[in-house]
Parts: sequence; structure tokens; C-alpha cells
Amino acid sequence: MLALAPFCLALGLVLPLVRFEKLYFFSEDPSLIGIVLSLWQNGSPGLAVLVGLLSIVFPAVKMVGLMAEALAPLETGAAALLVRRIVPHLSKWSMMDVMLVAIVIFAAKTSGLASAFTQPGLWFYAISSVMAGLLNILLRRAA
Repeated sequence: MLALAPFCLALGLVLPLVRFEKLYFFSEDPSLIGIVLSLWQNGSPGLAVLVGLLSIVFPAVKMVGLMAEALAPLETGAAALLVRRIVPHLSKWSMMDVMLVAIVIFAAKTSGLASAFTQPGLWFYAISSVMAGLLNILLRRAA
């Protein structure tokens, strides 16, 4: 699970999250990285930085922290304290993106303006989040 969670996170970042179909001839399949780049290029750098931090950087740092904790458990010292303090706080934000995409899909379907369908990127991102949460719980029990 320690190797599979980062792999799923990487797939979740580059694969399309959701497919929007509008008027039968226009569709969009944005990936998470594509969304951040599009926000940056279209004049919303603040939102791009916020989404990038919460969706890409925090999960990646959490994965690195979990790997460090699992592969080289440090019992004392500043590094161990830092890892033990940061990873639980980052875990609180794990499923936020999945929830936001679910809300967007619900809004698109109920408004009638577009049809929205989940894509593999969302599922890989969610699986990565769940596995990271389970790893965090298992590591806390082992400590």
C-alpha cells in the first residue's frame, strides 16, 4: 500500500477527473494539473496557487511524510516531531478535492446545462487519499 498510494496519486493528478459534455459537440476532460495550469493562464493566479497547494502539494508532502515515517521510523529528534505533527494536519484535507468534484458534478447534472461523468483520475485520486488515510492510521497504531 505504501508504493501504491503515491502511484495512484500521480495517476489522479494527470488523468482526467471529470468529463463535461455540453450541447453534444463540446466536451472537456480536465486533469487536476490541467485545471491548475488553466487557472494560472486565465488570470486567476491566487486560485491556481490555492488549488495547487491543497490538491497537489499537500497530498505529495503527506505521501513523503508517510513514506519517511514507515521506512525510517525516527523515535526522537526534530525530524520525527515534524513528520508526526505535519502528516495528521495534511490528512484532514485529503478528501476535499474529491468532495469538490462531486459537488461540481451534482451541480452540472441538476442545472441541466451540462452532463458530467466521473473519469479515472478522480477514482485514482480518491483511492490514493483513502490509502494514505489508512496508512496514517496503521502507522499511528504501530508507534
